[in-house]
Amino acid sequence: MIRAEFTKFRSVRGWVLGLATAVALFVGMGWLTAAGSFTSCDDQACPSPPVGPEGQAVEDHFGFAHRTLTGDGSLTARVRDFSGIITYPPPNHDEIVDGLVPWAKAGLIVKSDINPGSPYAAIMLTADHGVRFQHNYVHDAAGPVDARWLRISRSGADVTAYASADGRNWTTVGTMSGWSGPVRIGFAIASPPDITAKGNPMGGSIVQARFTQASAVFDQITSTAGGAWRYDEVGADGLRTDWEKLHRAPGMTTGSDTLTLTGSGDIAPATDMRVAPYLAGALPALLAILVVAVLFITSEFRRGLIRTTLLASPHRARMLAAKAAVIGGVTFAAALIAVVVARPLVSHVFRANGNFAAPTGLLTDLRLSLGTAALLAATAVCAYALGALLRRGLLAIVLAVALTVVPYLLATASVLPVAAGEWLLRLTPAAGFAVQQAFPAYEQVFHPYTPADGYFPLAPAAGLAVTCLWAAGLLTLATVRLNRADI
Repeated sequence: MIRAEFTKFRSVRGWVLGLATAVALFVGMGWLTAAGSFTSCDDQACPSPPVGPEGQAVEDHFGFAHRTLTGDGSLTARVRDFSGIITYPPPNHDEIVDGLVPWAKAGLIVKSDINPGSPYAAIMLTADHGVRFQHNYVHDAAGPVDARWLRISRSGADVTAYASADGRNWTTVGTMSGWSGPVRIGFAIASPPDITAKGNPMGGSIVQARFTQASAVFDQITSTAGGAWRYDEVGADGLRTDWEKLHRAPGMTTGSDTLTLTGSGDIAPATDMRVAPYLAGALPALLAILVVAVLFITSEFRRGLIRTTLLASPHRARMLAAKAAVIGGVTFAAALIAVVVARPLVSHVFRANGNFAAPTGLLTDLRLSLGTAALLAATAVCAYALGALLRRGLLAIVLAVALTVVPYLLATASVLPVAAGEWLLRLTPAAGFAVQQAFPAYEQVFHPYTPADGYFPLAPAAGLAVTCLWAAGLLTLATVRLNRADI
């Protein structure tokens, strides 16, 4: 049956041309998007963000007081005071206030060198999330909530972090392995921007970010690394806000038994990143695919050819399943060809225009490519099943677009409030677009993870499963109707 249906599909020139059009739209729209994206910094190439040891683009900007540690050793200190300022926060945006953003952090760190993106392990006191052990930007583990004493030690290839509420009873918070050679050990201070997102009356949200700065006083310091403390502002770009110029600039001061650090920035995965837009053509390609998928079945009903098909294949359920396998299979193959062609072409054009394409890793690249092909295939089966259920081409096409394309546009174009858009991407076949989320949402970074920013409410596999469930459900309804109704 599958062979017969595939022969039927490739013998109809319009259906084959429809899939070819989908491939052309996929590649062409990706190329147009890349060709229209330009980034420049005073007529020169913009600096790329640092890339961490695990291949992700990262944010690595913080105040660092450090010494060189050539072998085993440790550093212990208490965070005696932790304070900061937030510039012009809501509701009135008219003054600078005292306070810390939730993920402001101060603590002890071991870092391979002072270059942004280099490996590190840190035990940090945060403003609202207690003590955290963080390493290599993407890893985060919670420690004791009430601890103010911190210790970090190196033994061979291992760096271990501890926390204590009283300086006597210590809890091991985490260990990072793989260290070799001399490292920098010391104190770190960071304060990310104050970010707020409020609803837009026209839909979506308005995101604002404001400069913040934190200060920490460390005392009860015990260090096995000798020498004077040296201060560096890691990842500094040389720019200063007006507030910094007139007030507290980042830096270090030392007392008889204290060390005070003041600084801004963050040590975390980067969130405002883009991949090359080689998947931008998936939506226009989907429109062509929906039309082909619906006509693949409704044309037989319209012309009465379904009777001939059932004479050759009397088992109605198997006939519908065979046609679903064919339309899903040819769509998957066409979409995969489109991705394979679009990815290098679009990536080259995107980078040639001065844009930075954040690295995603081999497994993520495979998931984006295969997942997008699977999404288009599952959506094609949804449209085909609607055609078999309704037997009216135009009505089925309109409904297929309403169930897949419209929810995605409403959610990602900020037409609806964020919560409403996320529910659409949980409940409709458009949930499968979650396979195109390139970067994970990190708990240790406050960011408005919304569909408009490329973040979806369901995990990639879960979103694709929702689309497949819709396809299976609609195909089941179509089978029930075909078995019960006359042709």
